Amino acid sequence: MDYYRLLGVARDAEPEVIAAAYKALARKYHPDTGGESASKEQLQALNEAYSVLSDPGTRSDYDRQFESSAGTNWRGGSSCLCHSIKSRRHVHG
Repeated sequence: MDYYRLLGVARDAEPEVIAAAYKALARKYHPDTGGESASKEQLQALNEAYSVLSDPGTRSDYDRQFESSAGTNWRGGSSCLCHSIKSRRHVHG
């Protein structure tokens, strides 16, 4: 999954742009705000994308791994990528 595409931001987006996009989408889809219908998985994906892209270290790891997988069939591989990034974040910080 392309977190940038999910949030609707450019790869070189500033942190403020990423935060604003996340907040707008979360507000749009969150059931407590009467937002549009979204599945629990969609909201989790938004949270995961923001979690990775809002932290400079995990964003850098994500960008490197995403670019290194550009020539492969990466469809459906986001969970492996995300678990790898999350485990490194847990160990280092």
